[in-house]
Amino acid sequence: MAQSIGKFLVISGLVLAALGVIFLLSGKLTWLGKLPGDILIRREKFTFYFPVTTCIAISIILSLVFYLFFKR
Repeated sequence: MAQSIGKFLVISGLVLAALGVIFLLSGKLTWLGKLPGDILIRREKFTFYFPVTTCIAISIILSLVFYLFFKR
């Protein structure tokens, strides 16, 4: 029981640290959210933005990270 709680705390800490790094670098990652395949529709009084490619890229990266941490 104590090992699983310890593992959870370590992983939670790493995730929070990674989020902190992402927020620190967010000004330098101007390409994130502007990948080819992201949908942007601008009209006179309406703007619709859906980052399809960005969502897929983040999903793949998170899937790999979770696979590496939780493989048995």
